[in-house]
Amino acid sequence: VLITAPSESMLQPGFDVNDPFRNKFQVVQEVVEDFIGKRENDRIGLISFGAISYIASPLTFEKEFLQKIVSMQYIGMINGRRTAIQDALVQSYNMLGKSKAKSKIAILLTDGIDNGSKVALEEVLEMIKKQDIKLYVIGIGHPNRDYDAAYLQALANAGGTQAFGATDASELSSIYKQIDKLEVTKIDDKRVVQYT
Repeated sequence: VLITAPSESMLQPGFDVNDPFRNKFQVVQEVVEDFIGKRENDRIGLISFGAISYIASPLTFEKEFLQKIVSMQYIGMINGRRTAIQDALVQSYNMLGKSKAKSKIAILLTDGIDNGSKVALEEVLEMIKKQDIKLYVIGIGHPNRDYDAAYLQALANAGGTQAFGATDASELSSIYKQIDKLEVTKIDDKRVVQYT
């Protein structure tokens, strides 16, 4: 499950040194769409969050559909100036918990600090520790100015991985490539027969 935040802070330009007029969210959309395209054997879902979180796409093998959903996200589509990271994590873990897949991962990407969740951090950390789901966490921007690095590391620790930080587009792209290499999915060759 990919967890992203189309929040107003993502409007900040200068994240891509090759095109300083592109904002953070435009870069995120491009990198996430590229990541989706590479994950051939995975079902992937998308949770978007701001003041609230919602399922933008359930788990699906339809990569082109999911890439279209990512491209349709826009800044301000979720009203409010709060950030509900923990609520988004609960929603994503509920979605993954219903999956029968052997390997499950969640990737949280944020450039904010949680200030709007209804679920307490202690409850979320306990939930993450109990479930067999790896949680990769990516903070974008500058640590401790744009996001709380210690908070993100605590989430990653609970999820059995590490927290990453990206200060520009190339670092973000490199992080997704690293996660792509770490999480290789093998699928048995199956024949699908359609009966009419």
